[in-house]
Amino acid sequence: MSTVLFVVTAARTWTLNDGTAHPTGFWAEELLAPYRLLTAAGHDIAFATPGGASPVADAASLADGDAAALAEISALTTPLVLADVDPAAYDAVYYPGGHGPMQDLAEDADSAALITATLAAGRPLAAVCHGLAALLPARTASGDPVVSGRRITGFSDEEERLGGLADRAPFLLESALRAQGAEVEVSEAWSDHTIVDGLLITGQNPQSSESAARALVAALA
Repeated sequence: MSTVLFVVTAARTWTLNDGTAHPTGFWAEELLAPYRLLTAAGHDIAFATPGGASPVADAASLADGDAAALAEISALTTPLVLADVDPAAYDAVYYPGGHGPMQDLAEDADSAALITATLAAGRPLAAVCHGLAALLPARTASGDPVVSGRRITGFSDEEERLGGLADRAPFLLESALRAQGAEVEVSEAWSDHTIVDGLLITGQNPQSSESAARALVAALA
């Protein structure tokens, strides 16, 4: 079967406009739901983070049993160093969210290069919620944003407002993706909404974790 690389934020805080270090990390559901669906389909999972740092789950995302489930994924505690990853070694790449990617992956050159190489090679790339922040620094061979002209979704500006952080956010993800020429389609806040544009699969929010993962499983079939 295939091997899927999960690129996970290493950030533990998100620096807001007022200088506040907002505690964060990755969103548990957005990692666990795809992990379970992909492994159940027979695929292998590898993990990578900036610097190879052990990632942490946003405490606000942990439901009953999540901490124990995450502790059972031994590879998550010793992830690969993102800069050392060979894009050709993986059949697909997946980015879970949480506010962490807004801090590190939104500006990570190694992640951007991985995204560019994956899409250029015609391999599936999936991202959910704030994981789409990793798409922002990625460029095509011609220098255009990889999201330009692509149908995608992601954590909406409305959802950021409802979550209470929009006024202090350094940037809003939906607006930033639109500014790069993406055709962003968002649904009602907190509703399950996944868009498949060729081999680029995007989910709007935590509620979209399973549908995005199912689309990735289908793309790998």
